Amino acid sequence: MSTQPIEETPEDQEFITSNEVDEVYEGGANEPEPIDNDDEVDDVVQNEDIQDDDEKIEIDMSNNSWGYFDKHEDSVFTVFSHPTLPLVFSGGGDNLGYLWTSHSQPPKFVQQIKGHKESIISGGFTGDGEFLITGDMAGKILVHQSTKRGQVWKLVAELEEIEEITWIKTHPTQPVFAFGGNDGSVWVYQLTPTLEQIMSGFSHQQETSSGVFVNTQDLDSLNLVTISTDGSIVGWNCFTAQPYFKLSETDFKGQQIPWISLSLQETTHILAVGSNEGTLAIINISNGTVLTYFKVVELSEDQDELDGSIETITWSNTLPLLAIGLVSGNVILFDIKTWRQRSSISLDEAITKLQFIKDTPFLIGSSMNGKIYKWDSRTNTEIFVGVGHNMGVLDFSAVENGNKLITAGDEGVSLLFNISA
Repeated sequence: MSTQPIEETPEDQEFITSNEVDEVYEGGANEPEPIDNDDEVDDVVQNEDIQDDDEKIEIDMSNNSWGYFDKHEDSVFTVFSHPTLPLVFSGGGDNLGYLWTSHSQPPKFVQQIKGHKESIISGGFTGDGEFLITGDMAGKILVHQSTKRGQVWKLVAELEEIEEITWIKTHPTQPVFAFGGNDGSVWVYQLTPTLEQIMSGFSHQQETSSGVFVNTQDLDSLNLVTISTDGSIVGWNCFTAQPYFKLSETDFKGQQIPWISLSLQETTHILAVGSNEGTLAIINISNGTVLTYFKVVELSEDQDELDGSIETITWSNTLPLLAIGLVSGNVILFDIKTWRQRSSISLDEAITKLQFIKDTPFLIGSSMNGKIYKWDSRTNTEIFVGVGHNMGVLDFSAVENGNKLITAGDEGVSLLFNISA
């Protein structure tokens, strides 16, 4: 492991404003030059047939995106946006990350993030937007700090604790981040005044698949809940590095349930956890009580067991609804008062991510079919379908109060969709 002190940003280096982020910083010789991106968004092209030897493949080339970013040379695995600036990070299978603008057409290149050894699969901005954390499949984490009002991001620290990063989570209100690995370990670091390890935990015996900070408004506490494919769910006191609760197969009638997804209900102590075999559990994380758990779908004989895998979970903050997305392509909405299925939506390929737009009834979903959708969860009405990818949409970020969507495409392209109309 190597750490470096993190320098405080001088007061005169304020974050760039929405009007200034596209004024790309003219740096020195060792800093990345902006990539010229003057191409206009391609006109809509109708279906084209492509001949590959004796096999004829039909590819739908229709496109209703507002803009695109295509500097990656491999799959884009993760995309996320700055909390206050029109600035996006995308990371991919080319071991590179890019910072670029989301409000200009076409998007403008800001900076390339180099130094990763493998595919960049996770990361995030801190809640105040000062730091960017990125992690790759070789276990390397890079920490960049904003300078020049967000136009330049300076590498200030790097970590190599484990062989493979599986997830990274930044704290929404404190300069802290956590990450987990395929060895079951969990790590928490503070960013200021210097990068310093707060805790490392080894309660999971297999891959830790996700984590989330809880009780985040209490600045005197630092609590994290993590899940694992070994069937355990652990609530950590990060200051002591000790679990304040641990659930295992004995809490689920002897079943070792491989947990892979989670979502915390805002302003409550209720956590939803999903498994790769179709079990949904509702947990009170204040004391580790299992409130309920059940299989979400009965698979037919011709379906694979993993078709029931719960890949993504999201809560509505305006309606009593929880939505889950399955590998089978099903979106299921549950009434959280009774935990009965209220409605469902069926797509032709796996759901990769779901997100309720805050303070609205609208649900956004992406799929391996290359499309991204907007539904009214009250009626399941399809409001918008974004097309333009020729491979799956692996991730997305909703910006401008959910009026714009930014995707991560398996073919190496990010598309921007304006869904405000």
